[in-house]
Amino acid sequence: MTNAVVVGASGGIGRAVGRAIADTDAYDTVFALSRSGVSAPAPMRSATIDITDEASVAAAAQAIEAAGPIGLVVVASGILHGPDLKPEKAIRALDPAAMAAVFAVNTIGPALVAKHFLPMMPRSGRSLFAALSAGVGSIEDNRLGGWYTYRASKAALNQILRTLAIETARTHPDAIIVGLHPGTVRTALSHPFRPAEGTPGVFTPEECAAHLVCVLDGLNTADSGKVLAWDG
Repeated sequence: MTNAVVVGASGGIGRAVGRAIADTDAYDTVFALSRSGVSAPAPMRSATIDITDEASVAAAAQAIEAAGPIGLVVVASGILHGPDLKPEKAIRALDPAAMAAVFAVNTIGPALVAKHFLPMMPRSGRSLFAALSAGVGSIEDNRLGGWYTYRASKAALNQILRTLAIETARTHPDAIIVGLHPGTVRTALSHPFRPAEGTPGVFTPEECAAHLVCVLDGLNTADSGKVLAWDG
């Protein structure tokens, strides 16, 4: 068996995904990585990572490497809003510093995780690299406008995953690289923007994790490079 890695394991979705993966007993160890290094129950092991700092990503990968090959990486980190950050309603609200901060987490961070963790995946046999994307990252499906930075950061992530899938197919022909749209989930990220409690289509983190693990279980190499919604 191989090991699994969940990046962003202290967030609502990441924590639930880590536990759901551990419950499958498909991996020897599930490494739960986050900036806080929050403790995780066995068979999970917690460690720290800051995906906006390449040295931190490289150190996390190096620390895990001795445990054996990685069969699954899920990047569940993401940022939408904060004390000095909120989605733009119009172009006049664009702030280059805020854009850079969002891209650092939503786009560059997952790319750095791929750079340092993909070499630890077996060159033959099924392996998975998945990163949380978002439906609003779709260019074709953008009919409301607004949210320039968040939309663009996820669209850029989708392109990185697509490009990564093409490159990885040459060296790891059995590997699968995908983006995952989790739907609307009751987490701190979505709290200011989601519908009222009880609205259909709004999931708990545990429901979301079950959906995503089900999608991952059903993937094959023909799916590599795609972005898939929670329902497949």
